[in-house]
Amino acid sequence: MVIQSTLSTHSLSVVLPRAIQSEMVTVSVKKGDKLNIVADAWHMENDCHYEWQVYFAPGDADMPSVRARFAPDGKLTITVQRRVPGQTSGYGRGPLGTRF
Repeated sequence: MVIQSTLSTHSLSVVLPRAIQSEMVTVSVKKGDKLNIVADAWHMENDCHYEWQVYFAPGDADMPSVRARFAPDGKLTITVQRRVPGQTSGYGRGPLGTRF
């Protein structure tokens, strides 16, 4: 997984094997500015499970702004807006999960 950051956005991207379909990918926001990404091809036995945990600095990421895109070529791109110091957020409403 490649993570790039600008002054306004964190961008995470990875190209998954063709066996991984969009419905096999789960992106979830967890307490403590943590992002969990799981890709699991349950019908395979080898090279079928991928998992990442990304921790952002406290208050740096606007967690409700998490957006994920899964391209036909298997590229998963996740963007997270960075918070401006002093900015309030809607975060704290509990875990949020996105299934494609």
